[in-house]
Amino acid sequence: MRRSDVVSIAFVVPLQGPTGIYGPSCLACGQLAVEQLNARNGIAGRKIELVQVDAGRAPEVVAEDVGRLVDTGRVDAVAGWHISAVRVALTRRIRGRVVYAFAAMHEGSDDTPGVFMLGERPVNQLLPAAHWLREHHGARRWVVVGNDYVYPRVTGSVAREGLQGTRSEIVKSAYVPLGTADFRAVLDGLEAADADGVIMLLMGQDAVHFNRQFARRGLSDELVRLSPAIEENTLLGAGPAANEGVYAAAAYFDGLRTVESSDFAQQYYTRFGRYAPALNAVGESCYEAIRFLARLGEVSGCITVSAPLPTGHFYDSPRGLMRLDGNLVDQDVYLAAADGLQFKIQEQIA
Repeated sequence: MRRSDVVSIAFVVPLQGPTGIYGPSCLACGQLAVEQLNARNGIAGRKIELVQVDAGRAPEVVAEDVGRLVDTGRVDAVAGWHISAVRVALTRRIRGRVVYAFAAMHEGSDDTPGVFMLGERPVNQLLPAAHWLREHHGARRWVVVGNDYVYPRVTGSVAREGLQGTRSEIVKSAYVPLGTADFRAVLDGLEAADADGVIMLLMGQDAVHFNRQFARRGLSDELVRLSPAIEENTLLGAGPAANEGVYAAAAYFDGLRTVESSDFAQQYYTRFGRYAPALNAVGESCYEAIRFLARLGEVSGCITVSAPLPTGHFYDSPRGLMRLDGNLVDQDVYLAAADGLQFKIQEQIA
């Protein structure tokens, strides 16, 4: 039985599959958040414990595991980074009975009661980045290459609609199953397309495979690559030779160098050492999701669905000052260029 003086959070992060590459970063950042909060007031005076759930499995399996935890009262809330297909299955299963802090970038909305969407969305992430690359690198004609599930599909459609009437456009789209390792057919299509760049909506290891094969085809000199999902683990997995011409848009990078991000990085590496899992947007978002629940407890006195934060509420995070807009969050977004195994910030774009 769960103790009444403990807040239990279902911590849903990928530990296997294509997105399992993010897992170590998620676990380390989640652990850091819990340790820091428990050293103070926890959540509304209660200590925090994380109940790990592997989000790298089939969405229905993940949802059933989390659903049973909610059914039995084992957990008070749900948090973590996982793909939107898992989020959709989770919201259907838990039906708004507990607060759910979804950390990942997302396609734009989810009106399920109790769900807070803490990540970036296409309107302030992908579209400003495409405009920046048009102005600075002449990239006007884009091919979308993504995994075949809700986030890439909806984001690809948003990009197509959002670029209409501008000097940029989507000229072709290709979607592949999550877990794809062979991109020969996709790359054949790229070579035949009259395009300036690729909008990559591929996750984890799929992006690693794509970038390696893309570089081996010699396409790095011809096409820029833009992604809202590539982070430091992906650069490491692909290797420096595959990262030339890669751009990422996100609210957090390890090399961001703002006051808030620098403080967070110092805390992280002091706790876990120089060989810690990569500090990246995915891991930071897990840290932030747990800190968000603590903020909810601080303001409302509890973390129930009936006691949400008011819209327009501001709170601090390693990403800087965040503003709650309904159940969405507005945050600063930056464009970064891959430089070997690191990112160099180019500009704040939103």
